[in-house]
Amino acid sequence: MKELIDKAKLFAMLEIEEHGTPALEHFELSNKMGQELAEKHEANKDLVMLGTILMDVKLGECIKEGKVKEHIERSADATEKFLTDLNVDEETKEKILNCVRAHHGTAPFDCIEAEVCANADCYRFLTPKGIFTYFRLLGNRFDDLTPVLDQVVMKMEEKWNVLTFDECKKELEPYFNEFQELIKKAKE
Repeated sequence: MKELIDKAKLFAMLEIEEHGTPALEHFELSNKMGQELAEKHEANKDLVMLGTILMDVKLGECIKEGKVKEHIERSADATEKFLTDLNVDEETKEKILNCVRAHHGTAPFDCIEAEVCANADCYRFLTPKGIFTYFRLLGNRFDDLTPVLDQVVMKMEEKWNVLTFDECKKELEPYFNEFQELIKKAKE
């Protein structure tokens, strides 16, 4: 499994280098939180690591093409090809693909690992480090502050609604509320 994880990291890092996103801080944050949540929920830590590594592997490409809504399916397609080329068994492949497809909460969780990945992904947009990283990324896409603030609020609300673990909601709620209030004041 270590060799597969190393190859997945290399694949993801090459995509990040080529397309500039996800930000390394986001990538590392979801990997770290995925491992912590996997431990708490007795999920397979290797599958969670692969899920958090691969869930946004085509995000940068899709952003560059103006097709960000396609990133989940494109990441799943790229992940499936990657895993097939490495002869990963079907059960393992299906769990990792579920991690990729379900990380926005738009597909059902067929395994605990997918639920862990979805919750771990929320930390990218509901913690100070994650939110400030997102501001930095968006600052390069907009000339005006208002669309940046609107995008951050939209992403925070989206991720708040994806959270399924009570301990994550409890931990992230103060940040969610505080940033909502700060952004509201910034718009005045």
